[in-house]
Amino acid sequence: MEVFLVVTHGRGSIDLYSIRLAQHLKIPKLHTDVYQRISALFGKSLADPSLVKGIELLLSFSKKLNEIPGIPHFPNHHLGRFAYFLNKPFIVTVHDIMRYLDILWNGTLISKPSSQDKLWLTMDFKAIKKAAKVIVPSNHTKKDLVKYLKVPEEKIEVIPHGVDDFKPRLGRRPCKEPYILYVGTEHPRKNLKTAFKAFKLLKEESPRFKDLKFVKVGRAGGKERCFREETLRIINSLGIAKDVIFISWVSKEELESYYTQAELFIFPSIYEGFGWPPLEAMQCNCPVIASNTTSIPEVLGDATILLSPLNVKAWKDAMEEVLTDESLRKELVEKGASHAKKFSWKKAAERTLKVYQEILESS
Repeated sequence: MEVFLVVTHGRGSIDLYSIRLAQHLKIPKLHTDVYQRISALFGKSLADPSLVKGIELLLSFSKKLNEIPGIPHFPNHHLGRFAYFLNKPFIVTVHDIMRYLDILWNGTLISKPSSQDKLWLTMDFKAIKKAAKVIVPSNHTKKDLVKYLKVPEEKIEVIPHGVDDFKPRLGRRPCKEPYILYVGTEHPRKNLKTAFKAFKLLKEESPRFKDLKFVKVGRAGGKERCFREETLRIINSLGIAKDVIFISWVSKEELESYYTQAELFIFPSIYEGFGWPPLEAMQCNCPVIASNTTSIPEVLGDATILLSPLNVKAWKDAMEEVLTDESLRKELVEKGASHAKKFSWKKAAERTLKVYQEILESS
């Protein structure tokens, strides 16, 4: 018997995880678009015709997995619905439990789950309890699994994600003016409201920053709801719309250039299971300011300034300090560049392979 990796393809961070592991693991792989297909079901009601397609996909893909010899490793928890119906051991990587918490907390992190979402998400998270082994990227996610899903600690293996190799690059700029950079979605959990308020306060209190821009790179969000509408409402109410620049998907080379030429990178999230962008920024010699919640301190260590995510004045003061104190900036850049080297896909793959070996020995 052997382990095979289910590899999903797409531009999302969850897909990136499976693709990078696949590149570093010499094991059988099952390449599929199944995650993209189930993503299309997000936000639908139980009365929506898509439910029938979801059930058909559930039955057909679960049957296919049962017929493939070996133990599957599902690279994200949203594939748990397929794992739930398997009659053999399986491994699942849980990046976070945000959608489970959205059921409990009425959608405060991403969005309120629809009736169909609840059906699939409940199945996903029930499957986690059945897994032979659960891989998580941070101790914070491990604690969440133990606390909320009652998964036994001994079943959970913490393996930090690797980080793609980013390099300083002087290429295209998002604007001619100096700018603060944020990369990610506009989910409520990303807490852009605090960042925008701090940015407004910084410009109001310090005339020297009158030309400073706020550059936001990445999608507004997924199919859950229109997050851009709320973002625009916030920046319009603050009167900073002319200073905020939205950029959607960019190439890795462009992103390297954006990181490299930014005055600083901010990561104001309320909840993260891991978080790649600040580590990417560090590789490009960009100083980072981040929240002090969930997995963020664990992942970023002392290579950044950590702040309460809701303290607007603290964010404004930290932004100003990094923008004006060259010695602090140099210290953050040096610490960041060194810290980011601790994360590699080779290491993540090697530790994942050990989990496979443990499962095979106990099967």
